[in-house]
Amino acid sequence: MAIQIKQYILVLLLSFSFSFCALSQETESKIALSEILALLEQRYKVQFNYAEDAISAILVKPPQETLSLQEALNYLEIQTDFSYQLTDDNMVLVIINEAAFDLQKLSEVVVSGYIVKGINKLSNGSFEIKVSEFDILPGLVETDVLQAVQAFPGIQSINETVSNINIRGGSHDQNLILWDDIKMYQSGHFFGLISMFNPQITQRVSLTKNGSPTEFTDGVSGTISMETDKDINSTFNGNIGVNFIDANGFVDVPIGKKSSLQVAARKALSDFTETPTYNNFFERISQDTEVESNSMSITNSDKTFDFYDASLRWIYKINKNDRLRVNFINAANELVFNENTTINSVEDSRESSLSQNSIAAAISYSRTWNTKWQTVFEAYETDYKLKSINANLLDSQRFLQENKISETSVKLKVNHKFNNKLQLLSGYHFVETKMTNLDDVDVPRFRLLVSEVVRTHGVFSQLSYKSNDKQTNLTSGLRYNYIDKFSKHLLEPRLSFSHKFLDFFSIEVLGEFKHQNSSQIINFQNDFLGIEKRRWQLSNDNDIPVIQSRQASLGLSYSKSGWLISAEGYYKKIKGITTQSQGFQNQYEFERTSGSNEVRGLDFIVRKRLNNFNSWLSYSFMNSDYSFNDLPEATFPSNYDIRHAITLGTNYTTGKLKVSAGLNWNSGRPTTKPVIGNEFVNGEINYNSTNSSTLKDYLRVDVSALYNFRLSSATNANLGLSVWNLLNRENIINSFYRINDNDVTEVQQQSLGITPNLVFRVNF
Repeated sequence: MAIQIKQYILVLLLSFSFSFCALSQETESKIALSEILALLEQRYKVQFNYAEDAISAILVKPPQETLSLQEALNYLEIQTDFSYQLTDDNMVLVIINEAAFDLQKLSEVVVSGYIVKGINKLSNGSFEIKVSEFDILPGLVETDVLQAVQAFPGIQSINETVSNINIRGGSHDQNLILWDDIKMYQSGHFFGLISMFNPQITQRVSLTKNGSPTEFTDGVSGTISMETDKDINSTFNGNIGVNFIDANGFVDVPIGKKSSLQVAARKALSDFTETPTYNNFFERISQDTEVESNSMSITNSDKTFDFYDASLRWIYKINKNDRLRVNFINAANELVFNENTTINSVEDSRESSLSQNSIAAAISYSRTWNTKWQTVFEAYETDYKLKSINANLLDSQRFLQENKISETSVKLKVNHKFNNKLQLLSGYHFVETKMTNLDDVDVPRFRLLVSEVVRTHGVFSQLSYKSNDKQTNLTSGLRYNYIDKFSKHLLEPRLSFSHKFLDFFSIEVLGEFKHQNSSQIINFQNDFLGIEKRRWQLSNDNDIPVIQSRQASLGLSYSKSGWLISAEGYYKKIKGITTQSQGFQNQYEFERTSGSNEVRGLDFIVRKRLNNFNSWLSYSFMNSDYSFNDLPEATFPSNYDIRHAITLGTNYTTGKLKVSAGLNWNSGRPTTKPVIGNEFVNGEINYNSTNSSTLKDYLRVDVSALYNFRLSSATNANLGLSVWNLLNRENIINSFYRINDNDVTEVQQQSLGITPNLVFRVNF
């Protein structure tokens, strides 16, 4: 018996040794998937589009050289967890196979590399930016997501900030900005010069100009939705980086086999050093504000600025059917300076300050009941606070201002998949928004506190259809909203249709009705020290109406052999805007009335990709008019009516080096000038017709370069340089007039001058 056991053990050991040797030989015959894709690119003259971190650990046996391209792709689909989609311009999209329930899965890529690699157009009419696949854009050494969306035709910033993004002539408050489905009321650091959303943890950005899904409310001009990685990471990775503005870090930590935690943080370098970029930014935000200059007897000193942000995402896969996600974000800006004077030979000094803070948290729980049913529960709490303390030394006065928001949202979604072609999304959405505005003066004592709450109930449903040949995509739905404070009922249809024909052409039809209950207004130009002078307020369905929009667009595209030619015409009308929300600085600066905005336009882009080069030219035409019945001029051009805009760019990309250069031009924003020779009448400025003039043409040239290299077998690094406004052109981005000593004086605000930025990042 003992001999038999020993023989049995010996056989097992020999079998194990043989199996181990065989396995070792098999493993040795496998190579990295990234190397295989590089070989296939040379063999079949195609280009693979994929996220490097997603395939970095995948080993596969190379496909046989005798296989055709499609046979090789089919082989890789069997060997990996990816699917490989070949587009008309010889681009192969490497797509992670996800669960059957994904709304994004129905919206497949129809144009890859819409502008550069990593920017794609989807079949539902929206656009996506995949940060991990992103190439490079002119002037951006880091992937600033809110700067990147301005590369699309029809999207600009009238004052070069990410806190004033204008989608097809809309004001910034008309944009719905989401971070992992949390509505954010603050979008920028440095009061708008850079995005407050850390690109190291933000992996995907979705831009919707029109035809948005019914689950979304608000954002009558457009939606910018940012998402963190949806996958659970099995290996530890992270990075640390520093540039001329901040130091930042990111880690992705696996917690067992079912969970992973991502944490990212940034902190301004201003506590340690002041770089040329920091100085340019500070000078830009303080132009013509109390921070830059005060009255002749008062001087400002000890100016300091700081910002930080921290964000967290935790995913826990409870079992194969249940998944939990938790998000948290906290971001802040703070500006402090001293106001100094001498009164009766006695020196006096007081501190003035401005702070801006957002903090939000969310939870998402999804359950897949079977192959046909899935439910998703989402809830978030988002809070925003803008606070300023303005010291008035001459009057021994302190002026305190606050603008606070507290919003709670609960959403339940139900997905039903009829088959591979048809899917139904339905759900319920509740939102409670509370906004508080405070103006407090200590001498003489004055305090005005206004707090309002609006609750909205929404029921939505949409049906999505995708044909078997993937040539036709249709999403149609309806959202019903009830605003309880006003007993108001709103029906909002949504439509997205695309069809591909003659192999290389596609047509697209989009339409939507939307509404929003909040807007940003300016009471006085010197509010909040004149820097972030906009405050949020809720509609009252009276003099501040609920804002409602209607929009339709028609587009046609051609894509073949690296060429993309696309044109889209659109019409948009927004009712319920107020003069306070549009930023007038002319004869209507202190008017309080409501009206509408009508926009007609065309967005056009042509892009050519040839080997390692990629070039694009985009053009936007827009005609945007206001209608205010209670003003002397019932109709006139809007403040965001930039009639013509052109972007020209090119980049060159190899395995290690990315270089990009670009030019931005527009015909100048509208302005209102006084009547020449008769500027001053009855103690007031005598203006010409509203917005009958335009500022000088805007022109900016940007360049950027990024170099990747290895520090060790497990560590690589990035070194990048960008220059914003390379030619140092003096662009006027705003002009208004004031009365000084019975004389009319023009005040001009300049854009950023030549501004370099340098980044160094280590990935581990």
